[in-house]
Amino acid sequence: MAHKVRLTVLDTKCYPELQRQYCADPEAGPCPCYNAGDVFEFDSRRDDFWNMGLGTLVSTSADPGKVAGGPSKPHCSEAWDAFSRYIYAGLQGGSIMKGWMTEENTMITCCSDGTRPVIFKIERIDEDDEV
Repeated sequence: MAHKVRLTVLDTKCYPELQRQYCADPEAGPCPCYNAGDVFEFDSRRDDFWNMGLGTLVSTSADPGKVAGGPSKPHCSEAWDAFSRYIYAGLQGGSIMKGWMTEENTMITCCSDGTRPVIFKIERIDEDDEV
């Protein structure tokens, strides 16, 4: 059986009061790397994972060349740190979050940028191998 992992951006948050108080750029604004609704697909039959998801973008409302995971740049390191272990587990056919989520092949996570976190849904997709 082959496995894919779909990564979907559910939401992007921004906390301007925290940015004004703590960031070097007090007007940093929302994350420039992702947009709500962006969809990425990783496939166990390709090298997607080993290239930090470069080229995994399948759907966006923005310029694909400016989205992390698009054709021009890999995923943001803060986001990659948050979800890469779950993508790897899913690509191997493993459970992503058994006992925590209603479905063991799905997880909700977010990056660690405290002033502009991005919220992701991770889904393992199982496919029969073609013979």
